Amino acid sequence: MAWIILLAAAAFEIAFALSLKPSEGFSRLWPTLAVLVFGITSVVLLAKTLDRLPVGTAYAVWTGIGSVGVVTLGIVLFHEPLTPVRLACIALIVAGVLGLRLSGSH
Repeated sequence: MAWIILLAAAAFEIAFALSLKPSEGFSRLWPTLAVLVFGITSVVLLAKTLDRLPVGTAYAVWTGIGSVGVVTLGIVLFHEPLTPVRLACIALIVAGVLGLRLSGSH
């Protein structure tokens, strides 16, 4: 169950990061509120996993999934460049997240 909650936390982390751009430096009310709600929800969910997962593993997986999600959606939604180097870096992050998950940490 902790891993499912951690995945939800990472999804809110992605939503948090993607909300930053439309907030336009926190000058727009609704996107700014979205940043706050998504960010707080993400951290609360992450914290709920820490009684069952090692903090280092949980945090690395949370940020890794968040990073890959934001980069991927940045490419799709904001037409950011997709290059071989970016793909290789995404693959390294995914490998690290999978490695931590499979390393026997709960």
